Parts: sequence; C-alpha cells; structure tokens
Amino acid sequence: MILAAAALMMLFVFPMWRITLIAPQYPDGVNMYIWINKIGGDSPGTLQNVNILNHYVGMKHIEPDAIPELQYFPYIVIGLAVLALLAAAIDRKQLYLGWAILFAVLAAAGIYDFYLWEYDYGHNLSPTAPIKIPGASFQPPLFGTKVILNFIAKSFPHTGGYFAGLSALLALAAWWLKSKLSKNETQQASSGGRSATKRGFLRTVA
Repeated sequence: MILAAAALMMLFVFPMWRITLIAPQYPDGVNMYIWINKIGGDSPGTLQNVNILNHYVGMKHIEPDAIPELQYFPYIVIGLAVLALLAAAIDRKQLYLGWAILFAVLAAAGIYDFYLWEYDYGHNLSPTAPIKIPGASFQPPLFGTKVILNFIAKSFPHTGGYFAGLSALLALAAWWLKSKLSKNETQQASSGGRSATKRGFLRTVA
C-alpha cells in the first residue's frame, strides 16, 4: 500500500493523458499533455497552436485556469495517497480492498468527466466559426484513434496514467497477500489447537 501511494503521487511528476493531432501540415503531430493540475504540450506554444486550430471550427479555447477539475483533482489524489498510507498502518485486508474499490469509483468518475469535457469542446461550437460543417462534431476520442476532417486524433494514457493503474494493482496485490497470510495463520492456529488437544488427551491416558 505504501508503494500504491507512491505510484499514485507520480501523477504530479508525469502527465496522465496525451492527445496527439496529426495532419499534413503537422506530420510529426501536435502533442497535448493533460496533467493532474495543468495542460501543456511539447513546447510552450503548443496549447496556443491547438487553440488556433480550434478557433477555425468554432471550438472553445482551452484555458487550464478555467477548468475546475485541474484545481481540485490534486487534493483528491493527495487524499487517496493519505488513505493508502493509513490503510497500510492499520493493516487490514478489508481496508486494502475498500481502497481499491474507492480508487476504481473515482477513476471511473474522472474518466466520465473527461468524456463530458471532450463532448462539450467538440459539440458546442461557435456559430461565427470561419469553417462550418453542418452536423459535424470535433470531439476527440476518449481512448483510441479517430479521424476528424484532415486530422488524425489519438488519445491514450501517458506515464502518470499508467502509474495510477499500477497503484490500483498494488492495492489489489496487498489485499490478496493479506488474505493469503490471514488464511495461513488461521490454519496454523487451528492445527496447533488440534495438536494441543491431542497431547492433552495422551497425557490423560498415560
């Protein structure tokens, strides 16, 4: 569980998601990285370039300071890490499993929130956009690859996201190991009790 907490804190070190836009004018791709508390790219001007592209089709500008999730997500991650350390200190298998379930619920809620964020940016377009395509949406994929006009959009977890997944696996491993140890201790205690009863019976007979 201590390792699970440490892996989770890697979200503050590495991006958790990456969206790449590839087009003839951008053969190497434009990479946008989503961190737990900020949005950036390969260079300081990446986000500005993405916003310029979005402007032509009427998408909103991506302004990290205006995204509330980037403000409170860090506190959720820190809270989860603290709970993992408390679970390790108390050392109960139920707490390990409970933490893993809580993590899964919060992760699912975060992914759904990310989907809503993408949907809003891809569908709520400005009526004064220079380029208008009736019925078109520019929502990037939640996970995978999607063709949007002359762009290929790719959306996949990045290093921080994989560390977060590892955190959940470590918690489940802690629960499994603790369950196995508890079972072995119960069996040994039961075996020891039977042996003591047998020795007492033999002494009585003697």
